[in-house]
Amino acid sequence: MSIEIEIVNGGQSGPLVERLFAQSLTAEEGDAAAWRHIKWADPDLRVLIDAPDGEPACHTGIFFRTVTWNGQKVHVGGIGQVATRPDCRRRGYASIALEAAVRTMRDHDAAQFALLFCEPNMSEFYRSRGWHAFTGAVYAEQPEGRIHFEIMAPMVLDLKRRAPTLGTLDLCGLPW
Repeated sequence: MSIEIEIVNGGQSGPLVERLFAQSLTAEEGDAAAWRHIKWADPDLRVLIDAPDGEPACHTGIFFRTVTWNGQKVHVGGIGQVATRPDCRRRGYASIALEAAVRTMRDHDAAQFALLFCEPNMSEFYRSRGWHAFTGAVYAEQPEGRIHFEIMAPMVLDLKRRAPTLGTLDLCGLPW
């Protein structure tokens, strides 16, 4: 079985993944998910993996942003909007998409470390792939202003430098 991995422009490819996002929510998550009211950033790039039926099976968003860590500007790569169709789960698609996204960020000269936000039940998935918990404070923008972003667990990955695990991170924009 061959797997097609495509990295596409984030803005132009949004309509391709709308159906995948709707399909990937389980009944338990639905509208009750704690993060449903959050305004999210749009990805700069998207990793798409198609299922054998030719429809998108898995998506991972890639974000590039200058944030502040303890008041110092630093360029980061972000992972967000990871979604896999329920009928395509447990086949390795998310792992493949995540690895392709990390390789893309490593190739991006400016990204010093990677940052993602995940639900607590997914932290072991990322930890087993080399990510570490960021236990400091995270701030993000929302339409109503700057908020302490505590809805999802932040995790970091070393890229060009060792990723911080403590301190204060300001996303200087919408979360991803």
